Amino acid sequence: MKNIYKKAVLIAALGFTFASCESYLDDAPKGSKIPTTLADYEAFIRDEYTNQSVSVDQALNLLNDKFITIATLSAERLTKANYMWDETADRIQLNQADEGTYYRSYAGISTFNLIISNVLTTTEATEDQKRIVWAEAKILRAMSYYNLANFYADTYNASTAGTKLSVPLITSADINAPSKQVTIQEMYDFILTDVKDALPYLPKVSQTALHPNLGAGYAFYSRVYLQMSNYTEALKYADLALSQNNKLYDWNAYYTKNKAVIDLPNSYIETPSPMGYDYPENYTFRHGSTTFLSVEYSIPVERAQRFEAGDVRFKSRWKLRTVGEDTYYRRTLSGMFNYGGITTVEVYLIKAECLARAGQISQALEVLNTVRKTRIAPDSYQDIATTDKGAALNAIFKTKNNELILTLIPFADARRLNAEGVYKVSFTKTAGGTTYNLSSTSHLWTMPFPQGATKNPGNGTITQNVPK
Repeated sequence: MKNIYKKAVLIAALGFTFASCESYLDDAPKGSKIPTTLADYEAFIRDEYTNQSVSVDQALNLLNDKFITIATLSAERLTKANYMWDETADRIQLNQADEGTYYRSYAGISTFNLIISNVLTTTEATEDQKRIVWAEAKILRAMSYYNLANFYADTYNASTAGTKLSVPLITSADINAPSKQVTIQEMYDFILTDVKDALPYLPKVSQTALHPNLGAGYAFYSRVYLQMSNYTEALKYADLALSQNNKLYDWNAYYTKNKAVIDLPNSYIETPSPMGYDYPENYTFRHGSTTFLSVEYSIPVERAQRFEAGDVRFKSRWKLRTVGEDTYYRRTLSGMFNYGGITTVEVYLIKAECLARAGQISQALEVLNTVRKTRIAPDSYQDIATTDKGAALNAIFKTKNNELILTLIPFADARRLNAEGVYKVSFTKTAGGTTYNLSSTSHLWTMPFPQGATKNPGNGTITQNVPK
């Protein structure tokens, strides 16, 4: 049977398709080209709107980090269930259309599998050049699996990781390859192996912002080990990542430069986002959920209140606005935003947490304050100083949640902290005279697979990891 190479079909192809084909590369449709050269395969990494897009909207909804209009809450039942923390809602039944996170992630994995399986036998390149693209695809595949595992499965817990299920693991570019829903431990072992395999071949300097470099490999290793609560290894790789790139963007300078526009009363003129491809903090760039809009999400008033006083990064990005029944902080930047990749500020704050966990409180706060000095206006800034471990960690968590808002990381961190049980994350809000709560033990912290996946699992089976 004819096999398909077109990118539009790769989303369905992953092993979750109904087609019966032997390999992506056996036969190309008329007018299409079978990749043979290194440049052909490397071009897939540049396909940023498919392979480099990370959609985690429902996680943002659960955290209330993304503003949702009253009209949207009335129309989108799954969004409302997460946003209003409705534990009675059957999100499995409601999740019949919200498939972007699942299929977009597996579309990228499909492409990375294709690269990993074939790039080492390509033409018109040296062995070193081939290995670089192979390693870049390994990192991107591992990052995609990390996102899926921390969205559709429970967080890593050493005592249960060997028995609880994660997500389907697919490593072959063959459409007929069987898939297996592996355990959480098996998934993390796979992710760590991918990074270990890639590190010797990653270049120090990226070809583009979309291509992971050595710093990205170290930084992602640090992220994964942190999620596993392995603070020794997380700190080790945080230091290695920062040895490759330790730049922090000066948001005070950005605010000063754009102050006249930012502070203009009753005006929502957009200023250019500095968080694009050339953001100094980038290790590797991946889009978030708003790729095509080139704007970021607005945020709720309650969420805005959790930013530190004098935070010019916040002030440069959102401004209070009321439209009809809705009052919120409207986004005021336009451009690109590295919400799916990894940046230096995340690694600084991983390092700070690991130092605090080890009892090195003063060193941890030195790292934390290094970040804050580039974000907090000089007339508001004061060093955070404490000898209390809990107070230091809570300050680090607060800064990290604000720095990485609208990414998957605050959601993943909350799940990790809830599993630990010491610095638990829960929320309370009042809307329309009713009080709503999200407890640290709620089943809502794990998202259900979309019905399109569970009803049509391809060459394997998929078991829901959450009751509803």
